[in-house]
Amino acid sequence: MSQPPTSPRHTALDASHRALGATMTDFAGWDMPLRYGSERDEHTAVRTRAGLFDLSHMGEITVTGPQAGEALDHALVGHLSALAVGRARYTMICAPDGGILDDLIVYRLAEQEFMIVANASNAQVVLDAVTERAAGFAGAAVRDDRDAYALLAVQGPESPGILKSVTDADLDGLKYYAGLPGTVAGVPALIARTGYTGEDGFELFVAPADAERLWQALTEAGVAAGLVPCGLSCRDTLRLEAGMPLYGHELTTALTPFDAGLGRVVKFDKAGDFVGRAALEAAAEKAAATPPRKLVGLIAEGRRVPRAGYAVTDASGAVVGEVTSGAPSPTLGVPIAMAYVDAAHAAPGTEGVAVDIRGTREPHRVVALPFYKRER
Repeated sequence: MSQPPTSPRHTALDASHRALGATMTDFAGWDMPLRYGSERDEHTAVRTRAGLFDLSHMGEITVTGPQAGEALDHALVGHLSALAVGRARYTMICAPDGGILDDLIVYRLAEQEFMIVANASNAQVVLDAVTERAAGFAGAAVRDDRDAYALLAVQGPESPGILKSVTDADLDGLKYYAGLPGTVAGVPALIARTGYTGEDGFELFVAPADAERLWQALTEAGVAAGLVPCGLSCRDTLRLEAGMPLYGHELTTALTPFDAGLGRVVKFDKAGDFVGRAALEAAAEKAAATPPRKLVGLIAEGRRVPRAGYAVTDASGAVVGEVTSGAPSPTLGVPIAMAYVDAAHAAPGTEGVAVDIRGTREPHRVVALPFYKRER
């Protein structure tokens, strides 16, 4: 007998989203705000002012104990035991065959405490894999903390000023990919200088019971700076402009980090073995000897939008790649895409490249990623 469909979960900010008239969507089992009004306006606000996001669907997993670092070195491809307290690192968890199970951010909160943040769609997969892989380390314990946190993000050039007005934490001293405990609008929080938009910004991990209070305080603090609430739709176009990969699009179990051009996250020089090591060593050798398809940017010469799964062709019409993500770019004013293409057609400026959009070859220009990079 088939199981009845499971209703989407709601974040602690669900009432706030509905009061703002958000268009909601089911995303990875969560009822999430897609947009509040114009996604283009929300996108532009983050690029020029600031946007406020609810990211409470992300999956937090805590690893503690004297062997926590060693367990993570074994479970993930990165060298997490070398991570300094208060810093964060982008890394991945791979299957034994080298395929990417998820891309992650790991924070070292204390000498014997780490927090993994997994994508919502893969949180259970990551939890199960890390739990299994850490089982051989008596001095490491894995805890599912997905219900322990709500996650808010303030992103955009005005975000430091907005956050400074409601916290006495040392934001000026907080480096990119670092975090510190603090109080924001009276709410205890882990304040991290991380994000997925290509802009400066902060992610705030708080107790779910405090989420609505913090959302309202940040909304009020951001009025003068032009802060607006932002949904998942503009988050996707922001990350696309910034050339940031999305799991299920640029990253999948069929690809290794080397296939995705992210071999730098794999640390072969760390002590001990780690899951997927042999397969990843072979993938690294293969990539060095025979360059695989390369992830590139494509800018449309027309107005039609390339979408994930569309074929990329050369001047003769032969298929040389596939689009992984595509959308109109509010910042550039033209359609853009990321695509994996054969190495022979991956150089910026390569001529004759087109995307097959419903049977019509639409010319595109190959460019280096990212499409957009903020001034620092």
